[in-house]
Amino acid sequence: MEAARRANMSANGHRNPPGPKGLPIMGMALSLRKDPLAGMRQMARDYGDIVRFEVMGQERILLNRPDLINQVLVIQHGKFHKSELTRRITRRMLGQGLLISEGEFWRRQRRLAQPAFHRSRTNDYAATMLEIAQVHIRDWRDGEERNIAQEMTGLTLDIAVRTLFGTTLPGEARQVGHAMTFLMRYSLRRQRLPFRIPEKWPTPANRRANRELEFIASLVYRIISERRAEGDSSQHNDLLALLMGAMDEDGSQMTPQQLHDETMTLFLAGHETTAQMLGWTWYALSQNPAVESRLHEELHGVLGGRPPEAADFPRLPYLQAVMSEVLRLYPPAYILARETVEPCEIGGYQLRVGSTVVLSQWIMHRDSRYYDDSEAFRPERWLDGLADRLPPGAYFPFGDGPRRCIGQGFALLEAAIVTATIAQKFSFRMVPGHPVVPEPLVTLRPRHGIQMTLHARA
Repeated sequence: MEAARRANMSANGHRNPPGPKGLPIMGMALSLRKDPLAGMRQMARDYGDIVRFEVMGQERILLNRPDLINQVLVIQHGKFHKSELTRRITRRMLGQGLLISEGEFWRRQRRLAQPAFHRSRTNDYAATMLEIAQVHIRDWRDGEERNIAQEMTGLTLDIAVRTLFGTTLPGEARQVGHAMTFLMRYSLRRQRLPFRIPEKWPTPANRRANRELEFIASLVYRIISERRAEGDSSQHNDLLALLMGAMDEDGSQMTPQQLHDETMTLFLAGHETTAQMLGWTWYALSQNPAVESRLHEELHGVLGGRPPEAADFPRLPYLQAVMSEVLRLYPPAYILARETVEPCEIGGYQLRVGSTVVLSQWIMHRDSRYYDDSEAFRPERWLDGLADRLPPGAYFPFGDGPRRCIGQGFALLEAAIVTATIAQKFSFRMVPGHPVVPEPLVTLRPRHGIQMTLHARA
């Protein structure tokens, strides 16, 4: 008995990391459901760098120190898989796409998809990104009010459809946006409920979820079928053509199901994070006029009023700093969860197989140990080499290690092109009294949108 007890104890002699007890059975479920962001930050303040808590009898380990996060994402990454919670939330939408697949299957899919995201290839899409941004704001007028979060979702959807499929979805992009919002809220709220009604039961929410999923899937299947009917896809210069033509080392290609899952992943996950990043960008600029003014000065000095190109990005360091600061304070991917598939030691504690480890960009990116005046929006902090001084694991908006987001370069280029295009034409101010509240769904969204007044620049 004593030997078994010692075997379960951590390397520092403690059985478990410190943490809140929570309620019987429920644990911290109700507290985190009410406000997950504040709840996790409070646990980090109260209990330190490694926090153990329970949700409905299931153990969670929250890591709040860069070296511990780096252990999970980089050094010992092979001992972790995406968590069961992540798979439950995304499986119905994304199947076995790159976001949640594992092992050799994931490695093969990553090899097949990687060429589509080489820098030279993504730079080819800059002109398309610019064209769509220009068309999107063509009807904007000085003094009118718009929900900028919604506008950015529509814009990035158009870009995703054009770059992924080489086509457009006139009249359907907004419907896709509404479907996405519902499905994210539906999926996450289901997982946070103490008791879940089976998805097959014909409740109003379940029926609507099925309709929205069928709507989005039908669009993707229709476009893939049309492309297959054409025969030779080499004439197309889009991501779908590259995925369809990709061939592994053994000469095999993606099956129709794999192609569907990867296409859904790129279609849905690809535009969503960039849309949220852009929405938070306009909000942050509206709240910081000095930052906005400095950005406009740089854009005017480098571009002189002309449209931006991919080659301009290295010559716009303040724009890059603004983007880095938005990703720090408002990371679209605000949390990651991993599950141990092998026993491992993290920070002196032995983690059993099946342990769920939680890593939060929202917490780490606001940690005053690594960021001066951590709650303030200060892009200039990135201009003096901060990125090189930060320890690995202190800043990871796109994840890290082998599972770092494959579309990072694409997303950053898209955000730069869109920001530089719109900022030269408009500035934005919040509609008085409109609440802006971060809502942690699958991505970090503004709960009530971002209602802003447009001001045309002379």
